[in-house]
Amino acid sequence: MKYITISLVVLFFTQGFSQTGSGSFSTAITKQYNYNYLLHKPKSTTTKKPLLIFLHGSGEKGNDLEKVKSHGPFDYLKSNELDAYVLAPQCPQEAYWESESLHQLIQKVIKENNNIDTNRIYLTGLSMGAWGAWNLAFAHPETFAALVPICGFVDRVPMIENCKIANIPTRIFHGLVDDVVDVNYSITIYKKLKGCSKDLELTIFDDANHDSWTRVYNNAAIYEWMFQQIKK
Repeated sequence: MKYITISLVVLFFTQGFSQTGSGSFSTAITKQYNYNYLLHKPKSTTTKKPLLIFLHGSGEKGNDLEKVKSHGPFDYLKSNELDAYVLAPQCPQEAYWESESLHQLIQKVIKENNNIDTNRIYLTGLSMGAWGAWNLAFAHPETFAALVPICGFVDRVPMIENCKIANIPTRIFHGLVDDVVDVNYSITIYKKLKGCSKDLELTIFDDANHDSWTRVYNNAAIYEWMFQQIKK
């Protein structure tokens, strides 16, 4: 649940002079979020294992979890192993990624799987999912050991509060000729983070349009890099 308290200052005006009054107003606004999700579990759970969160793009919205397997880590898992938990929620058709509800889902999964290593939680997403990943990382920077946004729009708040994620190792990917999400979003946030981030890289594929994610997620290197990161 979300509770929002709004305080109003009311000004009264009369002809010839003015008076300033004050008042207060409180209201509770509740919005429910429902996510179906996939959760891959490692073969062995006798020791602590990392958790990778993947946020899909707008084309995989809905209530068919098979769509979520079409790109990203779950596509990689069709022919490869990952010694980690992999959580992939599905965004409802008429919704967009919302940071607080996603954070609560992550906490639920951690609580239900007590051998998840909370110092090795990784966040990635593509397109709309990269936008959601940026926002979630800035909302809860204490949660993540690494961030991998691919071809994502970046909101105004991350652009302004860039150093809030200075301690999160970050790998940004984008296609130079992306005609869906302008590559300049990734370039701009990279420049803003560069002054304070302790571990940051931007990769621009000069031959890629919007799909700059396939070559990233289909390469074992990105998973190996993420799983080496430990939250400081």
